[in-house]
Amino acid sequence: MINKRRSLAALLGLLTTTALIGPAPAKADSEGEPTAEPPKVELVLDVSGSMRARDIDGRSRISVAQQAFNEVVDALPDETQLGIRVLGATYPGDDKKQGCRDTQQIVPVGPVDRTQAKAAVASLRPTGWTPIGLALRSAAQDLGTGSTARRIVLITDGEDTCAPPDPCEVARELAAQGTKLVVDTLGLVSDEKVRRQLLCIATATGGTYTAVQSGDQLTSRVKQLVDRARDTYTAAPTVVGGSTECDNAPLLAPGVYTDREAFSEHRWYRVPVRPGQELRASVSVALDRPVNPDYGVLLRATARDGRELVRGVDADSGRIDVISAGLRWSAAEEESPTPSPTDTVTAETVCLVVSNSLAPRPGTEATPGMPLELTVDVVAASPAPDGPDLGRGWALLLLLTLAGLITGLVTGLLTRWWVATWREN
Repeated sequence: MINKRRSLAALLGLLTTTALIGPAPAKADSEGEPTAEPPKVELVLDVSGSMRARDIDGRSRISVAQQAFNEVVDALPDETQLGIRVLGATYPGDDKKQGCRDTQQIVPVGPVDRTQAKAAVASLRPTGWTPIGLALRSAAQDLGTGSTARRIVLITDGEDTCAPPDPCEVARELAAQGTKLVVDTLGLVSDEKVRRQLLCIATATGGTYTAVQSGDQLTSRVKQLVDRARDTYTAAPTVVGGSTECDNAPLLAPGVYTDREAFSEHRWYRVPVRPGQELRASVSVALDRPVNPDYGVLLRATARDGRELVRGVDADSGRIDVISAGLRWSAAEEESPTPSPTDTVTAETVCLVVSNSLAPRPGTEATPGMPLELTVDVVAASPAPDGPDLGRGWALLLLLTLAGLITGLVTGLLTRWWVATWREN
């Protein structure tokens, strides 16, 4: 018998590595206990001449961005290391060669002096060109290397005016180098060419693109992206490619994996689970482009023959840019005792299926797929406590009958005593 238990998986956590007996699965990149690193983020702000336009809440684009930066700096978690880089902030002339070298880091990546950071941002005045590609390459160097995925948040109101280097090619170059760098982009204007370029930058690195329409939206979104750096794993997720069926799906060990899933697609993965163990899995899909409402993500565990073992439940994180689901599953304890260390036990292969009902809005690019993050853990089974056994069949009927007789007798005696007492008084 298969014991189905449904509950919310612990999302994006519980990554204790467990040895598996059976086929050798793919493993996450980390081996042993990696050294913890603080979250690292660099905000890259466009200060080109077009940022003088007054079309966001009746204010200039630069003033809205400055206010957003101030609020983000005030709310910055102490453990987060933040840097700020600007582009187009110093050269007002017409020499394109010189203007396209105009990018500076005004706050180095590290623990933030809030007063100094806000003063540096307040002094910015819209000036020059828009060398986005060069600024992204420089920001990646600012953040350095390490085992932790790092984030760049790019805020701009226009496309690059200095290519080469083309910013989309720079993003692909950084992703191809395995730099564990994610670039999130925010566009301050409703322009199709700008949107396509920023979306290309974001999707190349597994980031997100947001079209900003108000000052409050900009502040909220930047805060959200900076906070997300705290959720980054010590070791960046391992890239894996799901399959269209279970038989040739990748075999996964406990760890964190990243993949991309097309609209309305099913992606399959396999996880070995020994008797006496419990599979815990969760998936989060980032909504990095406009999608129609009434969408959802489903995570299921099935047997190799197609039988559904358990269906995951939605996990509302309170965020509108990510949807998640999680599940837990293990075999019945009495039929799958935990083996001793000397036993040889064949692991059962459980198929994980990630499905979505996402649909793009008109004009939204369908490729590449939506970024997803899959967390897999296998731990010792933790069966629910047993309830009291009241018996079955005739024994249960006799027990209920006896309980009814006793209850009726006691109730009658109490009623007679109460009536007698009432009459005497």
